[in-house]
Amino acid sequence: QLQLVESGGGLVQPGGSLRLPCAAPGSTWNYYALGWFPQPPGKEGEGVSCISGGGGSTMYADSGKGRFTISRDNANNTVYRQMNSLKPEDTAVYYCAARFDTRATMTLSWYDDWGQGTQVTVSS
Repeated sequence: QLQLVESGGGLVQPGGSLRLPCAAPGSTWNYYALGWFPQPPGKEGEGVSCISGGGGSTMYADSGKGRFTISRDNANNTVYRQMNSLKPEDTAVYYCAARFDTRATMTLSWYDDWGQGTQVTVSS
């Protein structure tokens, strides 16, 4: 089981950017599919993104296309979520998730390992 640790959250003004890293120790990082799942207060999360084990395949929810980018650095066991042009509705706890499978999906229940989340607040 991976011990995922997210960081990089905080308060940002509308229109700003943030990059969220999520890291975990382990020698088999390359074999894990990874995803970012936002959980806003009181509603279903949007803007899900995921990336395959080797990093060759990425998927984005329609709501995040063009503003969010997922990438991974397998040498440093880290996955990133770059968020640009942030809006107040992007306010959420952002969770990193992993599954020991090189294929990636945007289905929350497919992932086995989860981080503790990092809070992102978009407000002026």
